[in-house]
Amino acid sequence: MKIYTENELRNTVNVNEDVIKIIEDGFASLVTKEVGMPPIMRIDIPENNGEVDLKTAYIPGYGKFAIKMSSGFFDNPKLGLPSGSGMMILLSTETGRPQAILLDNGYLTDVRTAAAGAISAKYFAKEMIDTAGVIGVGNQARFQIEALAQVRSFKKLQVYGRNQEKAISFKEDMKKKLNVEVKVCPTMEEVVKSSDTVVTTTPAEHPLIQSDWLHPGLHITAMGSDAEHKQEIAADVFSHADRIFCDVKSQCVRLGELHHAKDEGVITDQTEITELGQVITGHKSGRTSDNEITICDLTGTGVQDTAIALSAYDELERYSKGLEITNA
Repeated sequence: MKIYTENELRNTVNVNEDVIKIIEDGFASLVTKEVGMPPIMRIDIPENNGEVDLKTAYIPGYGKFAIKMSSGFFDNPKLGLPSGSGMMILLSTETGRPQAILLDNGYLTDVRTAAAGAISAKYFAKEMIDTAGVIGVGNQARFQIEALAQVRSFKKLQVYGRNQEKAISFKEDMKKKLNVEVKVCPTMEEVVKSSDTVVTTTPAEHPLIQSDWLHPGLHITAMGSDAEHKQEIAADVFSHADRIFCDVKSQCVRLGELHHAKDEGVITDQTEITELGQVITGHKSGRTSDNEITICDLTGTGVQDTAIALSAYDELERYSKGLEITNA
């Protein structure tokens, strides 16, 4: 069995076109293959504002699959620690024996989540955008905007963060990395109203985006709500959307933004909701005009974790990384 460290992973795996394609193929496999992907198991630690998720998926045709343990403890920044952590284990699909442990500390989750955001923009945002927006200034906000830049060119970036100091730091980092004009906005409303595409990246438990902020041509990728108690988008926003997309419908109506919209009767079982995999494989269309208002609800899937873990393992092996452990 091989063990790989976070540093090895960070030096080998990045958000780029190849990784985005790998995650895109993972979503496509949900349509083209009999993927085994059980519901997410989650353990809440409310006294410490934390949660631990277990995600996995078996993709036929591959010799390994991943089981991921990921944690989000959202008061950690007060302790000088990142809010996300975790690891992935690769097991043989032939024997079930562990083949590798990826001690990524949440890094691979950041990468595959950002790749999903890029895929959302690729199919659902307008081809030509002038201004991108992001709500949140944490680690995932950075990953999301860097991934967005892989699939869409934009001249301006609008950002809102509750912590002004972090928002300014985010602004300076994005200006250097992307060479775009970056503005820290005083309100989320300004971000949404002045952007062509917006990514929400917070663990909010009360809706942030309101329906009267929407405008023709807007695309929203919402990736913060991955548990029943989280919500970034007011439920009635979905009644104003022309098209509604998600990663996996059954999961989103249980855990994501669609969960709240369904509970409030805004969407029903008859409401047309299109999964990413259906669009990627050509079974359904993505955005069809520049005037449509589109929303994509991302809750994070086990198929993404297996896809990124397999890709990372192959790259690490190619460069002879890792520590080999034997049972002898």
